[in-house]
Amino acid sequence: MRYWWGFVLFTLVSARAETTLRSGPERVSLLEVYTSEGCSSCPPAESWLTGLQRDGRLWKEIVPVAFHVDYWDNLGWKDRFAKQEYTSRQREYSMAWGTSSVYTPGFVLDGQEWKGWFNGTPLPAPGDRLAGRLLVKIEGQTATISFSEISGVKEMEAHVVPLAMDVSSDVSAGENRGRKLAHSFVALDIISRKLSDKNGESTVELPFEYPTAKAVAVWVTPAGSVRPAQAVGGFLR
Repeated sequence: MRYWWGFVLFTLVSARAETTLRSGPERVSLLEVYTSEGCSSCPPAESWLTGLQRDGRLWKEIVPVAFHVDYWDNLGWKDRFAKQEYTSRQREYSMAWGTSSVYTPGFVLDGQEWKGWFNGTPLPAPGDRLAGRLLVKIEGQTATISFSEISGVKEMEAHVVPLAMDVSSDVSAGENRGRKLAHSFVALDIISRKLSDKNGESTVELPFEYPTAKAVAVWVTPAGSVRPAQAVGGFLR
């Protein structure tokens, strides 16, 4: 069995207490929800997503991230959390699945389209497949990510997303005009860097200050792939 370690170092926020997040060797699932404040079908999906805060599987079996896309912004309301980068990410998934369209709310579970929310199907368990251990240590203005993999893949990438929790918007235009929308697990950014096993360690310093971030999601993928190998997440101190 071959173990490989890679490290990424980046600036997170100032004056943070130390936070340590770790997975076990079993797979932890990454759940991505593509949404928009300009979409009238999205609030129920986001309400369900917020409810995962009361789910015992949170962070242990499932790491949720809400990516707000920008293709609704031209219909009267500009989503303050939306980024073109998130739209591109959703389109990349669509192309990987051999489809030509994107929609909201859209669910992606471990890199695959998941439609269970629409018919009330519970999230499937990630299973007991060994996936490697992912460790994240955040202290002050830096975070160190380490991953021990068992698949033999030589090049891996780490993806880091700071998350806003329990935020709201008073929408004054578009399909949700007059509504107060509540959000959790909102992606504030996504930072991706390759891990390297050169001399057992590699470091990258990034400007990364998000005072509104209350949690973080981190996952690793084989380089060039959208499918996560392992994920971890948790609340920041």
